Amino acid sequence: MGSPSQRPRFKLSLQLRLSLLLLLAALAGGLMHAALVVWPLPALLTGLGRPDLIPQAWSVTALGWSLLLLLPFVLLLSQLMLAPLHKLLRALQGSVLSYRDGDFSLSLAAEGSQRYGELGDLLRLHNELGLALREQRQHLAQRELLLDSVVQNTPVAMLLCGSDGLVAYANLAARQLLAEGRSLSGAELKQILTTAPTVLREALQSGQDQLVSITEVGQEEHFHCSQRALMLQGQPHRLLLLRRMTRELSRQEVASWKRVIRVISHELNNSLAPISSLAHSGAELARRGQIERLEGVFQSIGGRAKHLHSFLSGYARFAKLPQPQCGLVNWPEFLANLAAHSPFQLRGQAPEQAGFFDAAQIEQALINLIKNAHEAGGPAEEVSLSLMQQGSELHMTVADRGPGMSDTVLAQALLPFYSTKRSSEGGGTGLGLALAREISEAHGGRIALANREGGGLRVSLMLPAGPSMASDSPPLTRP
Repeated sequence: MGSPSQRPRFKLSLQLRLSLLLLLAALAGGLMHAALVVWPLPALLTGLGRPDLIPQAWSVTALGWSLLLLLPFVLLLSQLMLAPLHKLLRALQGSVLSYRDGDFSLSLAAEGSQRYGELGDLLRLHNELGLALREQRQHLAQRELLLDSVVQNTPVAMLLCGSDGLVAYANLAARQLLAEGRSLSGAELKQILTTAPTVLREALQSGQDQLVSITEVGQEEHFHCSQRALMLQGQPHRLLLLRRMTRELSRQEVASWKRVIRVISHELNNSLAPISSLAHSGAELARRGQIERLEGVFQSIGGRAKHLHSFLSGYARFAKLPQPQCGLVNWPEFLANLAAHSPFQLRGQAPEQAGFFDAAQIEQALINLIKNAHEAGGPAEEVSLSLMQQGSELHMTVADRGPGMSDTVLAQALLPFYSTKRSSEGGGTGLGLALAREISEAHGGRIALANREGGGLRVSLMLPAGPSMASDSPPLTRP
């Protein structure tokens, strides 16, 4: 036999308790009615010789008296039987109010309610819910602490502003950059920016992502300004990110210069070594008196010098690319000039409206792309150019049926001085795609590369449509 605390307790469900309550009330009512009608009240009055005190319709009157006497008993019995339920409901109400206030530490004691069946199960489930909420709250608090530590110690300056222009959050980098370490929470962004450098203030107020340069203590610092709109708790907010790019840009600049020096050094060696050898051969021929062979030597030297001049001119054009001078472009004339430099197949029809861009620069970019398409190794008749108006952009796409590019080459193809051509293939400078990218971005556009299904590469210049490309503009009169 176990101890009393270890013995299984008899559980009564709420339905059974209410059934017993009704049964006891009915039994008590029957006993009271019998006491008034059958025994002992009639017998007592008869023994006292006063049966006349019993009225004629006593059975009906006794029923009313029975119900009247039964009412206090039923109330007392129901209060005793339902007292645990009332206590549990009050405890649950208190715990729910605590949960509403964010306090999940409250637990309800299940002892004494186990014998009530559903009440015990309800208490157990409630306590399990409280434990789960406490664990989740603790987990979220730890994650919030970790996130706050990461955000506060990140080198990226972060500002979160509400729709009213007040700063809702600022990390340590933002406070050091804009307020010398002071708190910015609740301050107005416009007021904070009054002491900031002009270029930084304009960048943060422009609402666009851009790269800005600031001179601090005689040293130029570069920042990438990024702005995003988001919703927090149903309210619009603006997130400002300022990332210091000086080191990254310096490393990229050094890497670019190394690539430039490596490519130029390689090309100079490839040209100067033959020139030196040919000059030595020419001197030897002159000493021997073989004058008739000197012309070929000089022609070779001139060819190598011309190639070197063309190579260096390409770098000069890339470094000195002027701002585009946009104007109306006659498509038939533009396409005819382009075809004179390098053949291609025009896919589809040219737009009905005149183009609006710098014809010389876009022609140079397309010449480079068409030249690359011919050098890709595919059939020459598959090199094509298509012109298409898509929304607010003009798409110029050059396509070929060569081998295409691998993912690695696609990721680096637009970098200056990156070339997959070997010296034996003509020694590519790696400036063709880079120049096309520079020209498209100078026009406010972009460039995209993608492999074609069935083989080949597709390079698209996407330029913003000028005023002449608008749908309500009159068509250009073609000659």
